[in-house]
Amino acid sequence: MAGTEHPTTNEDWRREIARRGQRLEYFTIGWNSVEGLVAVGAGAFAGSISLIGFGVDSFIEVTSGAALLWRMHGDADAGCRVRREAATLRIVGICFVVLAVYIAAEAGADLVGRMPPQPSIVGTVVAVISLVVMPLLSRAKRRVARALDSAAMRADATQTEFCTYLSVILLAGLLLNLSFGWWWADPAAALVMSPLILKEGISALRGKTCCD
Repeated sequence: MAGTEHPTTNEDWRREIARRGQRLEYFTIGWNSVEGLVAVGAGAFAGSISLIGFGVDSFIEVTSGAALLWRMHGDADAGCRVRREAATLRIVGICFVVLAVYIAAEAGADLVGRMPPQPSIVGTVVAVISLVVMPLLSRAKRRVARALDSAAMRADATQTEFCTYLSVILLAGLLLNLSFGWWWADPAAALVMSPLILKEGISALRGKTCCD
């Protein structure tokens, strides 16, 4: 059926799909730049490590989005495409490993030092909006990944989907602190993030995604 709609490996069709991927990555870069700035600012004000970690993850998605733009611009050349996908996976993997170590160290220090964060309404709003936007964006990226058979786009879609899970963890920690004053909920939520982030980072460094 695909052959009927797009005869002879239709290069025009492939270029259009690549342009769609570029638009998604432009949106990713713009959205996560704003989200990251708001989350880090709110986290710093409230003393919330999980919120700061969420913001840093947004900046990692900006890095990933920029790498995917670079990859999509080289889609027409098969050799260039393979090299850029491999480089993109390594970039994302390194960033995730660094983030996992940072969050684990800071959250552990907060638990040992019993440092309570202040409630953050802004952080809660950011997490709720992310829960709506990220699943939609991830599905759109997966459609492009399937059409182009792109491992790099699959990894980026997984990272966007992963942001949804981080939003759930972050929201639970923030709401528990806001509602009951459970100071330990925030660093505990951050610690839950760390192994998930580390796992994704190692998979990316090995050139794998959870969808492979």
